[in-house]
Amino acid sequence: MSADNTRLGIWLMVATTFVFAMQDGISRHLAGEYNVLMVVMIRYWFFAAFVIAVATRKAGGLRAAAATEQPLVQAFRGLLLATEICVMIVAFVLLGLIESHAVFTSYPLLIAALSGPVLGEKVGWRRWAAIAVGFVGVLIILQPGMRVFEIEALVPLAAAFMFALYGLLTRYVARKDSAATSFFWTGTTGAVMTTAIGLWFWEPMSAPDWAWMALLCVTGAGGHFLLIKTYELAEASAVQPFAYLQLVFAASLGLLVFGETLEANVVIGATLVVAAGLFTLWRQRQKELGD
Repeated sequence: MSADNTRLGIWLMVATTFVFAMQDGISRHLAGEYNVLMVVMIRYWFFAAFVIAVATRKAGGLRAAAATEQPLVQAFRGLLLATEICVMIVAFVLLGLIESHAVFTSYPLLIAALSGPVLGEKVGWRRWAAIAVGFVGVLIILQPGMRVFEIEALVPLAAAFMFALYGLLTRYVARKDSAATSFFWTGTTGAVMTTAIGLWFWEPMSAPDWAWMALLCVTGAGGHFLLIKTYELAEASAVQPFAYLQLVFAASLGLLVFGETLEANVVIGATLVVAAGLFTLWRQRQKELGD
């Protein structure tokens, strides 16, 4: 990869995190007014249409995109991501954008911790130490024992666990399937699941909120398009650290739009989680280079 491509890839990752943060803010608004399952269902209709449109432009079309030797794992991945999105949006409503994202940023640490049992990868003591530090950060955010513990605080942690497992399964299926195939299964299976459940929770939506819903769909597809372009231009290890900017953008949105407050324990805890995550990414990079 050239230096220019890496630089552009970094800027695209920054743009991606901004778009996804805006998506989270719109989701928080809509889920505060309507059933989460209905909101996610409509979002997935647009996402599935986008996925199918991308697949038709690839060599071999839909048949090639859908071809896999791992249909059960691919389907489970898609269902897992759809469930994670629902759980995370519920967290936005219960806890707000700031605290939800502060806890959710632990997912790279969960990926590192689970990579051994799921993928058979070796996790050295340095990364285990970083994982431990990161979860100290999560405890600082949640403050168990320091205040009346809210069970709602476990909701974004559950979302982080599901997203980490989704990421590991994505790496697992990549051993045999292309990224286009995984992308196709992610969108289509998620749309099937959310439609089967979400139609039972349909409720009328106001005209202004239909406009927000349309913007949510556009940001969802746009964010994934930007992410695809990012990874086409630059190596994941070069751009992944900038994914943490989504926490910054989401926190800014929480403060400026939703009137949330930034508590000291959240700042301290999130700093530890992000620092541990960046160290884990760095160690993974060193491992790939043969250190």
